[in-house]
Amino acid sequence: MNEPLQLAFGLQQWFELFTHYLTLSLLSIGGAITTAPDMHRFLVEQQHWLTEAQFNASIAIAQAAPGPNVLFVALLGWNIGLNAGGMLSGLLGVAVTMLGILLPSTLVTYATSQWGHRNRGLRAVRAFKQGMAPIVVALLISTGWILAAANGSSLKDWPVCLLTAVTALIVWRTKIHLLWLLGAGALLGWMGFI
Repeated sequence: MNEPLQLAFGLQQWFELFTHYLTLSLLSIGGAITTAPDMHRFLVEQQHWLTEAQFNASIAIAQAAPGPNVLFVALLGWNIGLNAGGMLSGLLGVAVTMLGILLPSTLVTYATSQWGHRNRGLRAVRAFKQGMAPIVVALLISTGWILAAANGSSLKDWPVCLLTAVTALIVWRTKIHLLWLLGAGALLGWMGFI
């Protein structure tokens, strides 16, 4: 990663970070990863609290590690905290970002899932569930596009585009477990094909 930034962080900046993540929590339909493009805009482009390399590495490390998908938010908070003053600030960054991203969505999800389960026979509830699927897919595609563009990928990288399309087709039309596809992609990368 690049040299960490030296930030002057006070109570106002921590509060701004927390409230931004509270807002993103309510927009994170399909998981926190769907809000990664806005996180990038806010943390890297607007506030300059993270470098491009720190942002990308946080997502890559968290996605490669076993565990919940939302771990990248903790790593983003950790890196912001380290840039703001060290290990204790890093722990504060983890707490601020994780609490911000989890609190509203957890409360809303709990309340609506209880209501939705009680009313699962209603036509509007079924229509809502079916209508959310394309939105989630579009948000995930936009996240992938931002991450690919940040790493200098383009349509000239046709083997990567082809592998992505084939993998998407396999996931959509078969019941092959995703770990096999991840392993195959890693093998192709190791062999130098991708």
